[in-house]
Amino acid sequence: MGYIITALIAGVVIAALTIFIGLQKDAKYGSSTKSNLTRLTAIYVALIVFCLIGLGLYIGNL
Repeated sequence: MGYIITALIAGVVIAALTIFIGLQKDAKYGSSTKSNLTRLTAIYVALIVFCLIGLGLYIGNL
């Protein structure tokens, strides 16, 4: 159970850092930041969900 909580906290921290960095606009790349940030956040969410499912399946088969 502790591993799941650790994985969730790590995922939230990584997502928060990604959003924080993505919100800092650069004059040249400011227009594409929002779409890139949305895609990257979706990738993190999907990765966390798949990892939790895999962990649950692993623990269930012990």
